[in-house]
Amino acid sequence: MTLPTILIADDDRSIRTVLSQALGRAGYQVRTTASAVALWQWVEDGEGDLVITDVVMPDENGLDLIPRIRRARPDLRVLVMSAQSTLVTAVKATQRGAFEYLPKPFDLTELLAVVERALAAPSPQIGNPLQSQQPGERMPLIGRSVAMQDIYRVIARLTTSDLTVMINGESGTGKELVARALHDYGRRRTGPFIAVNVAAIPHEFIETELFGHERGAFSGATARSSGRFEQAAGGTLFLDEIGDMPLAAQTRLLRVLQDGEFTTAGGKHPIKANVRIIAATHRDLHQAIRAGTFREDLFYRLNVVPIRIPPLRERLEDIPLLARHFLDECAEEGQPPKALTEDATTRLQAWRWPGNVRELENLMRRITALYPQETITGALIDSELAETIRDGKPAVARGEAPGDEETLSDAVGRHIRRYLAMDGNGGAPLHDIYDKVIAEVERPLIRMTLAATRGNQIKAAAMLGLNRNTLRKKIRDLDIPVMKGPSPSGREAD
Repeated sequence: MTLPTILIADDDRSIRTVLSQALGRAGYQVRTTASAVALWQWVEDGEGDLVITDVVMPDENGLDLIPRIRRARPDLRVLVMSAQSTLVTAVKATQRGAFEYLPKPFDLTELLAVVERALAAPSPQIGNPLQSQQPGERMPLIGRSVAMQDIYRVIARLTTSDLTVMINGESGTGKELVARALHDYGRRRTGPFIAVNVAAIPHEFIETELFGHERGAFSGATARSSGRFEQAAGGTLFLDEIGDMPLAAQTRLLRVLQDGEFTTAGGKHPIKANVRIIAATHRDLHQAIRAGTFREDLFYRLNVVPIRIPPLRERLEDIPLLARHFLDECAEEGQPPKALTEDATTRLQAWRWPGNVRELENLMRRITALYPQETITGALIDSELAETIRDGKPAVARGEAPGDEETLSDAVGRHIRRYLAMDGNGGAPLHDIYDKVIAEVERPLIRMTLAATRGNQIKAAAMLGLNRNTLRKKIRDLDIPVMKGPSPSGREAD
């Protein structure tokens, strides 16, 4: 039996060596080159069963090779790896026909799993790559953290479908930016993008806002008015803060999603709902379902593809990129250019960011407008952040000093006080506080431990000190998403 041959193109010699050794130990034949031209010659000569290519090479861009490889040998899978870990790179790689996109640095175990999956996958349909849908270079989302790379890959995979998406994340994390990226890089990109903040509409007006009304439908309706569903025809309807939608409107929305059509208030003829739905919320909809404030059947209609946007405190490595991006935007708008010192960056990464990316953007814009100095220092950052009041006293940054660092007990206590003060999270009746608090602690603990073990439940159970079956039950009960993929042995990761 002939062993599969992997063709590797990367101008970094150390990466070629590491990949060659790892794939060789896994039982594959390997050929490596630093040249895109040499790689193309091998492909033309009929060599190789799989291609792994970098994007930036001395003689040609690896992404430009993918459409040519698809035309010449449509059965040859291509894996793209890149240190340019951006949404644009992920989307371009996917839309040009790459089987998978891997940001550098990557985990060798993950790469071997992807290689095995690519070699085992059935031959693709022969077709033209989506050249007409190539995005521009202006990045709508900023960040190269592992969490953001996962989001980029999900967005890239969704560019060829109209699946309904549910985006969950705290206020200020950029949920609408993700929704716009899904639209701008998707099949409906030439249609309208209509955003509706459900929480900002009085409950009695939500249905007419969404579905429109006919003249004379109610007192004051002197003319026909189209609703958001009609305005978004051929494009995307983004329903922000869907968790604030009243039950009556939820029932109407569910019917539209089931039937694919709606009628205006006072209308007699159904109108086809030709829209892609993207919903978003900062609320825990599972808790809302248990409290009876959100329909479970609507949740599953909307939650076809869930995307969780991590808070800024979970992607600290992205803070310097984001801060630099906002300072550059201010400079483009006519403000004096500014630079961050290393100490300033450290102080930014030590902050808790309750307002997430929006809070960081506001801080950068405020400093740019109010301070004449060209260099932003750590002392200046401390001065501005000290104005933030939390729990009746100035908030301190994490890690300011060993005695000032907030303990887990302090953090839990602060959130319990806030929850009780809000009379039950937005007006919902107070009950099951114990279960809610325990779930709020368990969910991130298990989720982040699984992330650290790349979804390996055996390792995660050992780290947590739990029985493997107990961990699996908690994952199900807490509805924690687990990324699974084939291991090099062909079995799914536990």
